[in-house]
Amino acid sequence: MPTLIDSFATAPMWAGFIAFVIAMLALDLFVFGGRKAHRVSVKEALAWVIAWICLALAFAALLWWYLNGTQGAEIAQKKTLEFLAGYLIEQSLSVDNMFVFVMIFGYFAVPPELQRRVLLYGVLGAIVMRAGMILAGVWLVGQFAWILYVFGAFLVITGIKMLIFAESSPDLEKNPLLRWLRGHLRIMPTFHGESFFVRQNGILWATPMFLVLVLIEASDVVFAVDSIPAIFAVTTDPFIVFTSNIFAIMGLRALYFLLADMADRFHLLKYGLAIVLVFIGGKMLAMPWFHMPIQWSLSIVGSIILVSVVASLALSRPRTVVSGQDA
Repeated sequence: MPTLIDSFATAPMWAGFIAFVIAMLALDLFVFGGRKAHRVSVKEALAWVIAWICLALAFAALLWWYLNGTQGAEIAQKKTLEFLAGYLIEQSLSVDNMFVFVMIFGYFAVPPELQRRVLLYGVLGAIVMRAGMILAGVWLVGQFAWILYVFGAFLVITGIKMLIFAESSPDLEKNPLLRWLRGHLRIMPTFHGESFFVRQNGILWATPMFLVLVLIEASDVVFAVDSIPAIFAVTTDPFIVFTSNIFAIMGLRALYFLLADMADRFHLLKYGLAIVLVFIGGKMLAMPWFHMPIQWSLSIVGSIILVSVVASLALSRPRTVVSGQDA
């Protein structure tokens, strides 16, 4: 079992990583057009996906270099593999968010040029919520070691439920949060650009964009309940848990714009993600009797995702129309 609450990271390392995240968000907002509504092209999305993958790999290399020089090659390899495995798990599980984003944007018929900014605010909210949930998770694991087995059982049950209900689609019309918002807020019938609220005749109204933002934030909370316990199967080092989560979240928005129009072609990916959850949960439950090397976990998770993606493309469904676009 991983050593509980054992981290190599110093305060300057935490501060440096947080400063890096803030700098990247600032670049997105003020330099790369995050404040201006525009439709994200496939070329732009692909460039950002590649950029975030390269940044994550560069971080892993920097991590290995630092630890190799300060704590030796064995620790450097262990922590670097923990980060890579955690990043792959979090990135894989976060793909499920993409399917929910497609559903939300399609339900509200959000124009493509208005989607970028609401997802940026969604990322900001997700970072804050994930940080809080990671701290809570690390504290719980430190106080109650047996909770890892609770996490494992939860992941196995969640994975089995995903396998059973993979083909079902939630009905947003019956969503209790959306019904509550509609019952307690004045909501405009149409979008007003990227605004979340508008004032007319002295009365403040929410726009449909605000409802979209709330549902996106709520969906991230739901998925974080799965993804954060999953990484504890790899490591309980809070720095590794936090950095791998953040790299996955930061790259999710670009991944959405790259794959949203092809979401229906990855119809088997949900089965792959469900199997990943069952595998990770089973690994956690088996800890007292069997310790699986991180290399094995990394290879197995990667293979499951690769097979589900290849199978999806090989058995691609007929294309459908999502929110007025050719999907």
